[in-house]
Amino acid sequence: MSIATKVPSGEDLLAEIDRLRKERNAVILAHYYQTPDIQDIADFVGDSLELSRKAADTDADVIAFCGVKFMADTAKILSPEKIVVLPDLDAGCSLEDSCPPEKFKAFREANPDHIALTYINCSTEVKALSDIIVTSSSAETILSQIPADQKIIFGPDRHLGGWLSRKFDREMLLWPGVCIVHEAFSETELLKLMEQHRGAPVAAHPECPPAIIEHADHVGSTSSILEFAKNFEGDTLIVATEPHIMHQMEKALPEKTFIGAPGADGNCNCNICPYMALNTMEKLYVALRDLEPRIEIEEDLRLKAKASLDRMLEMASDTVGKGDVGPRGVGVEIEEIPPRDLPDGD
Repeated sequence: MSIATKVPSGEDLLAEIDRLRKERNAVILAHYYQTPDIQDIADFVGDSLELSRKAADTDADVIAFCGVKFMADTAKILSPEKIVVLPDLDAGCSLEDSCPPEKFKAFREANPDHIALTYINCSTEVKALSDIIVTSSSAETILSQIPADQKIIFGPDRHLGGWLSRKFDREMLLWPGVCIVHEAFSETELLKLMEQHRGAPVAAHPECPPAIIEHADHVGSTSSILEFAKNFEGDTLIVATEPHIMHQMEKALPEKTFIGAPGADGNCNCNICPYMALNTMEKLYVALRDLEPRIEIEEDLRLKAKASLDRMLEMASDTVGKGDVGPRGVGVEIEEIPPRDLPDGD
């Protein structure tokens, strides 16, 4: 993609994006971690899987996914007939980067009696090597359906896996990946902030390290944190996740105060996702104009990855976009799902 040709600015940029959206029959998706200007122009704002499912239900010909690459890949897995574009193809994810497919495959082969519960923040290739994909919303519901004697690999986020392991008193083999955004939070600085705002609850994403989680009044997905923000008592909430989520909170609850949990430098700037920040309004315009960069996935790989997503939706479809709803004990029985044969190659 190149933006060497002249790109409009200001109100003209907004008008051109809207024109191209209609001309291309496109739907614009924005993750909660995108900048406010992108969130405000999007057709849907939400969690990654929730957005992909909403886009799949539309009659749009084009999906412009303002997020990171694994999210756009997921949209293509669920909507192979649609054109999917990502404003900046370099918008990756530290969790995806931490789990190369060839190493994950070797890890699985070394533990053949384990099934793989894999966080959605991973590559299409790793999804294809997994048994069940989970989101931060669905993980509890899915784990509650897996027999206690079934051995589990959980990856790539060791903090999310560790939180689930502690909550369910369930031993799991954890892949050692972390989210660089949530890893940057400082317990020392958080305690200082809590002292400054005594009584203010803390809402944290389960990708945070245990030292942050143990101070949280609520732990959950981005959607779950937003729901908590709407219902907590008091007028101030400390938020331990990527700070752009607070844009939706401030729009819905302008009378309340939302404070981003600090990083080691005492502010939340270091917790802005550098990958999400690569997407801009100008790049969104060019992506819609040129229909590039385009997401392409080989069909056999797509189907293998979709199988692990389908298993999640069979077991916990009602959790998507609704936060952590707790154990339900419904869906397919895990006994009927033996660990899948590993795909050939990487």
